[in-house]
Amino acid sequence: MSTPPPVEDRLRAALDARARLIDAHELSPYRPPTGPAWGTRRIRRVVSAVAVAAAAAAAVAFLLLSGSPQDNHPAPPAGDPRTSPPATSAPSSNTGTPTRPSPTSPPGTPSSTP
Repeated sequence: MSTPPPVEDRLRAALDARARLIDAHELSPYRPPTGPAWGTRRIRRVVSAVAVAAAAAAAVAFLLLSGSPQDNHPAPPAGDPRTSPPATSAPSSNTGTPTRPSPTSPPGTPSSTP
């Protein structure tokens, strides 16, 4: 096997020296923190979660309540399909009697006398 380069030898020596500085006392687990119960990270998480929930609720409320007032009125009832409403066109210059009966008037029924 070949000899390692000098950089690798120096790196291994440095890591070995660093490892010898650590003893069993430093490997024991830390005691739980005794400071304030709420850390800044936890407060930020709670505040951001509340802000996201409020934004979602506002978006839902906007979508549900954003209908125009005209949308709330019911549609007018449908007309009778057999008859059509009278035309509202401009009056014509022809004032004579119509030659055909209008479609809105019922056809004449002959009266029979016994």
